[in-house]
Amino acid sequence: MTKQRSDNEMLAIRREKLKALREAGKDPHTITKVDVTAHAGNVQEHFTDWEGKTVCMAGRLLAKRGHGKMSFLDLQDATGKIQLICRENIMGEEFFSVVRDLDLGDIVSVEGEILRSDRGEISVSAQNVTLLTKALAQLPEKFHGLKDQDLRYRERYVDLIVNPEVKDVFVKRTKILSGIRRYLDDHGYLAVETPILNTISGGANARPFITHHNTLDIDMYLRIANELYLKRLIVGGFDGVYEMGRMFRNEGMDTKHNPEYTAIELYKAYTDYEGMMKLCEDMLSTVAEEVCGSTKVDYQGESLDFRPPWKRMTMTEAVREYAHVDFDQVQSDEDARALAKAHNIETQATDGKGKILQYFFDAYVEEHLRQPTFIYEYPVEISPLAKRMPNKPEMTERFEAFVCGSEIGNAFSELNDAEDQRGRFEHQVALREAGDEEAGMMDEDFLHALEVGLPPTGGMGLGIDRIVMFLTNQTSIRDVLLFPTMKPLGVEKTEASTKPATASGEPATSPTAIDFSKVQIEPLFTDFVDFDTFSKSDFRAVKVLSCEAVPKSKKLLRFALDDGTEEPRTILSGIHAYYEPEELVGKTCIAITNLPPRKMMGVDSCGMLISAIHEEEGEEKLHLLMVDDHIPAGAKLY
Repeated sequence: MTKQRSDNEMLAIRREKLKALREAGKDPHTITKVDVTAHAGNVQEHFTDWEGKTVCMAGRLLAKRGHGKMSFLDLQDATGKIQLICRENIMGEEFFSVVRDLDLGDIVSVEGEILRSDRGEISVSAQNVTLLTKALAQLPEKFHGLKDQDLRYRERYVDLIVNPEVKDVFVKRTKILSGIRRYLDDHGYLAVETPILNTISGGANARPFITHHNTLDIDMYLRIANELYLKRLIVGGFDGVYEMGRMFRNEGMDTKHNPEYTAIELYKAYTDYEGMMKLCEDMLSTVAEEVCGSTKVDYQGESLDFRPPWKRMTMTEAVREYAHVDFDQVQSDEDARALAKAHNIETQATDGKGKILQYFFDAYVEEHLRQPTFIYEYPVEISPLAKRMPNKPEMTERFEAFVCGSEIGNAFSELNDAEDQRGRFEHQVALREAGDEEAGMMDEDFLHALEVGLPPTGGMGLGIDRIVMFLTNQTSIRDVLLFPTMKPLGVEKTEASTKPATASGEPATSPTAIDFSKVQIEPLFTDFVDFDTFSKSDFRAVKVLSCEAVPKSKKLLRFALDDGTEEPRTILSGIHAYYEPEELVGKTCIAITNLPPRKMMGVDSCGMLISAIHEEEGEEKLHLLMVDDHIPAGAKLY
């Protein structure tokens, strides 16, 4: 018998049991409440207080063993597990027959006495058991659990049942969020709420989600930041405000990025970015101590210490130390672009010295910032909302906080010069008109607020999800989001769905004609390559194990590939404009595997994926070469 057939038969049996209960007038789903008087975790922890008492408990059945007139059940509630001892001579035939028909996953209530079993296990000696909900779907097998990562994210409700450590992560997440709010409340900040639907995308450089308001007949943006609203409140007379909530960015997805995520922004009048530094390190060390019991936490084998003071470096100092390039000696944008080219760092035509300094920082510095570190003095070019430094007008009073190579926070001495702010908005508008989808928009109302008068103000934004990752020892943002964004199953177009239908509704058998009349291809090479040289190129079939957008790069995707060896191969490819990472996972592609490693955005790219390119109506088109999935990883091409 196949496993699928066996599973189908088991599900049919469960449905028959429910049908029989309904026909007997015992439909469990008509029960509306249970007067629970005890929980498993509390009974386990304080057994002496509960021993001998009769209690009512409720939860999900996770294990069932025994035979004849005695059964042992494992009941799991929100606090833990406890054993139920069910004896027919104590329960009577009517209640014991309920136990006999239970299946794993059923939700039940039990009344009975707290005691230790003959083997010393804390248990409930059941007097009666009531079925509350009949589980029609089976839980994963006991000894294998739910291990498939993709399925765990899609069916988080099952993940929480069979992997108790997952629930612990989310309990700790709630404590972290509560600790941050409590700290700010105790330090005089007011919790506020600002709009999620915006008429202007502002407060950060990011690609927004766009929607349409039918009544007003206008396009609106899901917020990418709440900064500009919060600063309006400082203008209005509040001295300190904060908001923790969801932000939305229509960008790449990887282990550190989800399209919707939780962030907190806070603003305080009459302080600056140095005041925000002190608040940041003091707040996070306090929360770590409260939630983890210490300012020192273990993260993937590294010991992180959040105790103040954190290390401080300027961006220029950091690039000088790790990239061995001194931007204090770079005199012009042209010199900066030449440096970038020499170091294989991609740039755009609109990039100036400040932007290129950031590229060097991303490529050479971030990965080295393991302990909590503040990087400060950011270029004006990449800081449109930060106040200039009085002694270095090309730099701003801005810092970012890093842990384990990841940014967790961003803070400024807020720009309160309305005329300077207008000029920076105009620069952002010019970048947007030149094709930069992440550049900001003009916000006349915010400029008017600055003209009314913003006092000297310090502001900070923190990525809550990343902070939770470090304090709960999780490597992926999806492991700290209850319901991370996932591509729906079955949305890929099938061959049949793209074919025109016949009158009977069946797909037509003839293929749809493709128009190549507007296609232009590069001329074929006229120079010959000798066979020996060509044969040295090792073309192999590779399977895409994972794919993610490279942070702060619009073009690059980072692939982990199965090339038939034991070690996954890393290749970076500049095809993000044509593909989203999720749609490539599991595909079979072709790669050259014997090219020397090439560093791109600080990562060694070991090989090259093969794509086909052509031009169509003046626009470059690209197709990643994907082949039959029956071809095994590592198969050599001839």
